[in-house]
Amino acid sequence: MQTIENINNTIKENLAVMVYFSAPTCNVCHALKPKLLDALDANFKDFKVESVDISETEDIAPHFNVYAIPTVLIFLDGKEFLRKSRHMSVDEVMREIKRPYEIMTS
Repeated sequence: MQTIENINNTIKENLAVMVYFSAPTCNVCHALKPKLLDALDANFKDFKVESVDISETEDIAPHFNVYAIPTVLIFLDGKEFLRKSRHMSVDEVMREIKRPYEIMTS
């Protein structure tokens, strides 16, 4: 079972984390997630990904101030670096992560 504590531990213990909020009824969520995962895997090897189904764990999204899906939160070195909701492109997310990630891992 996914908990706020588990996600917070993942954020603390890993240099780069993406938390992906979605729901089974969200078609955009299901189309976007595999593309984001492929792009992360191809460009940023050290990313840890946590997926949150807001229909199963209703307390996690409000804890992170997430009220729309899909929402992507990017944490770098334990701090929220990027927040994208609803309308985003994979290229846009990758572009915004690239420079700070490279600085952190070089």
